[in-house]
Amino acid sequence: MSTTEAPGSSNFIRSIINEDLESGRYDQVITRFPPEPNGYLHIGHAKSICLNFGLAAEYHGRCNLRFDDTNPTKEEAEYVEAIKEDVAWLGFDWGEQPLFASDYFAQLYEWAILLIKKGKAYVDSQSAEQMRVNRGTLTRSGIDSPYRDRSVEENLELFEKMKNGDFPDGSHILRAKIDMSAPNMNLRDPAMYRILHARHHRTGDTWRIYPMYDFAHGQEDSIEGVTHSICTLEFEDHRPLYQWFHKELEIFAPQQIEFARLNLSYTVMSKRKLLQLVNDQHVSGWDDPRMPTISGMRRRGYPAAAIRTFCERIGVGRSANWIDLSVLEDCVREQLNETACRRQAVLKPLKVTITNYPTDKVEELTAPNHPQQPEKGSRVLPFCNELWVDRDDFMEEPPKKFFRLGPGREVRLRNAYIIKCDDVVKDDSGEVIELRCSADLDTLGKNPVGRKVKGIIHWVSARHAEKLEVRVYDRLFNQENPDKAENYLTALNPESLQVTEALAEPTLREAKGGETFQFERVGYFTVDSKESQEGKPVFNRTVTLRDTWAKIK
Repeated sequence: MSTTEAPGSSNFIRSIINEDLESGRYDQVITRFPPEPNGYLHIGHAKSICLNFGLAAEYHGRCNLRFDDTNPTKEEAEYVEAIKEDVAWLGFDWGEQPLFASDYFAQLYEWAILLIKKGKAYVDSQSAEQMRVNRGTLTRSGIDSPYRDRSVEENLELFEKMKNGDFPDGSHILRAKIDMSAPNMNLRDPAMYRILHARHHRTGDTWRIYPMYDFAHGQEDSIEGVTHSICTLEFEDHRPLYQWFHKELEIFAPQQIEFARLNLSYTVMSKRKLLQLVNDQHVSGWDDPRMPTISGMRRRGYPAAAIRTFCERIGVGRSANWIDLSVLEDCVREQLNETACRRQAVLKPLKVTITNYPTDKVEELTAPNHPQQPEKGSRVLPFCNELWVDRDDFMEEPPKKFFRLGPGREVRLRNAYIIKCDDVVKDDSGEVIELRCSADLDTLGKNPVGRKVKGIIHWVSARHAEKLEVRVYDRLFNQENPDKAENYLTALNPESLQVTEALAEPTLREAKGGETFQFERVGYFTVDSKESQEGKPVFNRTVTLRDTWAKIK
């Protein structure tokens, strides 16, 4: 395959793949996305998903979805199903069945036996603390284990007993015999197997020993014939270890390529921290719309296409850098501007009475579902003499460039008439509670000659308005890099969720879970897929119409 046959923007990974194909090193491209099923996927995983599945599609190859399920104490079937749902929702297909590290447990065990027989692995009986101390530091070499020179026969016997469950957890481990003085700490006799008397979500109680991630991962790639093992930069120092295993086992060796992981502002990406947010109930769950998880973003209303666009837009590189959350939000806005139907809703209601409109009259006005897409059709808005408008659309003493309502000022009601504010009604405390306005009843759908009305505001009929629960979500953290705080929990934004009521046009009562609308002049809102009921939708604010956070800062 020539370089011109590879679509997509150029990056260093595509360049490596092109060279491999042109040189004949590989005749196809096989990648994999290998999550550990110990939590829900987040936006950083989305970058890896789009990269691995996207490259495989570009080169007419294959991408495996493989679960690295080597630690039964932290992994659950719930996470497996959630990950499958996320990958499918993003638009990617892994074929008939996903793969699992546990599919290869028998083969990995046989390879461990082979390394023992070659004198390249041994059973160590030191305590965890002894091994930690004897491993050394970056400036001090490690010390050989007193059990390093056990005979092959003794190692085989002990390893068999480990497998049979004859020993308690932590009493022995199997280690590779490499070099305790290696500058790369990963080569200082790394652990290959540990004893875990834990039930596995797929294999049950079959095994009492489980392979370490660093022993299993590279061999799984080899078994699957993965040509390009694409991972984040923290695995760069692990690459020599993977290569050592491949060489000693004399098996196929994939090409490992590392790229910089995604760092997103106002967000944490650590699974441990995300799990703490869930367990300590700082959020309602993994799919809380404030979470950076794919399921949380889906529930909030982020389109899959917007996340794919974001991942393509930020690109891949070798240098770590921070991406501002506004970049992701812009991708969401761009997508929803094209797809979301328009509706009218008021979140900060102020009553307007049209004094020259008959009190017993109800008019049915037509409004387009999307102003740039007539094929999306239209809907009917009831109009009467009592309306709700947004309180922010009125100022008693408006500045020069305020083109909305004020005493004696005119505005156009969206899809309706031009009105003029004639009187302002206040309560005993001096708060404005009502505007009394007159309408120019000749201005429905047209502008009078010679009159220039700049302001256009949204409204709903007071008699027909639906009361809807609205959850206004904002950034979960109010610090750009929460990890820099002494405790990241202190950077939580106390105003990340505000529950309020909207008064909305009647059509929104029948909105279904997952549907997204632009509340005109307010923002994009999605019907919560989890807590909405038929006829009683709950709306999540997906994103504002423009980036308001920078202005707040």
